Amino acid sequence: MLQSKLTTDLRLYPSTQILPVCLNSGVDLIQLKVHGQSNLINTYVELLPDKGICLESLLNPLDSPHHMRIDEESDYREGVVVDRPTKQNKGSFVDCGMRKEVQIDKQLQPGLRVTVRLSKTQNPEGKAYKGVVVAPHVPRSEGGYYWGYSVRLASCLSAVFTESPFKGGYDLTIGTSERGSNADQASLTPFKHLLVVFGGLQGLEASLDADQKLDVTDPSVLFDLYLNTCPGQGSRTIRTEEAILISMAALRPKITAAVSSSSASLEALMF
Repeated sequence: MLQSKLTTDLRLYPSTQILPVCLNSGVDLIQLKVHGQSNLINTYVELLPDKGICLESLLNPLDSPHHMRIDEESDYREGVVVDRPTKQNKGSFVDCGMRKEVQIDKQLQPGLRVTVRLSKTQNPEGKAYKGVVVAPHVPRSEGGYYWGYSVRLASCLSAVFTESPFKGGYDLTIGTSERGSNADQASLTPFKHLLVVFGGLQGLEASLDADQKLDVTDPSVLFDLYLNTCPGQGSRTIRTEEAILISMAALRPKITAAVSSSSASLEALMF
């Protein structure tokens, strides 16, 4: 998907369409397939040394729930450990985008991104807020917040299933293709971990052919549902960034109806 673009700024452009869709659809994990030796993550952080411009600034603001306003009250915050000396056994200081830094319970390396749970009681006269470091999933699993998405790289199509971060893998998988069944007539079974897979310009068939660990020829057999989310399409080709917008809009009411618990998660894989 990104490699088909000629320049770095054009490779970045699909992200301005894809990331807001994933965010507003409640996606928890975005998986990217690595093509050859290329590092697609560089697309998001590459600098132009001759111009001194960070391409990341071309992205539209996401304004996600865990990007708090400076005075917004919340039990949790994302932050970065600052390089500031502290007394022994007094933890570290974290910049959470608030008017004061947060002193946490652990001594951590400066520059590390952390998720912080703020203490219920704070001293308004104190030089710093108090908090503790928690796992990134805690705001969602314990607090009930949608806390944005993480990104994972997959070396091949089969690795998406075999390297799932969830014990037991995914209990519902959906492949998208113009050769699939009409999504309008599909219904989803209750799930805890849903995976939706989008192919590149040549579809999931190309990803299947490139995977030496799979000996099947029909990608539909890999999924619980193989759906065409845009039946009667007017264009010969729907780009991945377009397919994601169309598909998530079509699937959203079905996903909402099928969610089996508040801890259910949604993953999107893009080739």
